[in-house]
Parts: sequence; C-alpha cells; structure tokens
Amino acid sequence: MGKYHAIVVPIHTSENRYYLPVGVVDHRVTLSNAAFGLYDEPLFNIALIASRIHLVWIATVCGKLETRYRYSNTMGWNTFPVPKLTEQDKADLTRTAENILLAREAHFPATIADLYDPEAMPDDLRRAHDENDEVLERIYIGRRFRNDTERLEKLFDLYTKMTAAAGPKGSKAKPRGKKAA
Repeated sequence: MGKYHAIVVPIHTSENRYYLPVGVVDHRVTLSNAAFGLYDEPLFNIALIASRIHLVWIATVCGKLETRYRYSNTMGWNTFPVPKLTEQDKADLTRTAENILLAREAHFPATIADLYDPEAMPDDLRRAHDENDEVLERIYIGRRFRNDTERLEKLFDLYTKMTAAAGPKGSKAKPRGKKAA
C-alpha cells in the first residue's frame, strides 16, 4: 500500500461473521456514509479491528441494526482497550494484517459476503485471521483466550483501568492517543 491510504471499517456487518471485514483503499477513494475511515494510520490497526476480540467488543458495546452489528467509532473504536504495544508487537500485527489482505486478494473477485461466509470462508483467509488472533491475544494475556467470555472479562478490566487513569471529565489526564475512526 502506498504512503497515503484509508483503513475502511464498515458500519454494518452480519452477526454471522466471526470477523469484521475491514479493508484498505487508496486515500483518494471517497467513502460513503456506510463506512468509517482511518486515514494514513499504521496498518497494524487493521489487525486490531479485524480480530475476534474486537468483534466481541463491538457486539457488546455498540448498537445493532435489526440483528446485524452496527459499528460506532465512538463506542467501538475509541473505547476499545488496547494494551501498550511495543515496536515488535506493531511489526507482528502489521504482518498479520498484511496476511489477511493478501489472503483476500488471492480470491479476487470474490465479494466480502463470499469471503466471510462462515460456512464457505477460504481456508487461507481463516488461517490468516486465526494467526492474527493468536498474535493479538498473546499480546493481551500471553496465550489464546479460552472463549468470548474471557475476552470480555479482560477487555472490561482494561477498560476500567483505562477510564480510571483518564480521571474525571476536565482533568489533565492524557488520552491514550488513539485517533477516532
């Protein structure tokens, strides 16, 4: 991907998907109101957004349209607790994000609906997401999570610590520096 890009996050996605199908486009592409964009942000953000742990978070804290997940940049992205990432963590997550994108590209012109159908997801794409989850979950707790309940317990523990550190509204506490989608 060139120097200038946009990470694209769909506002709505099927509740049947195991992962949020985030993508990346050239910055000159105009996004509609059906997606959020993170402009010129590091690609490791794709690894965060495309992870199982992030989907579990948005399924819990964001709204829904009928039964479909409805992404919110303020509720889903800005509140998503991420441990402090080392340069090695960022490099590892960038690699897994690139692997997800490459696996999807290998199936061109398949649609997102085709690629993320739980019954028909291509094996290489499933493996790329699984590797991404393994890398990210080891950053969170040093191993894979046992289930979604354990994921949420860790996320809410981190969220509680994150909001306590931020202090009351109007305090001088610094935000953790993540930009809004």
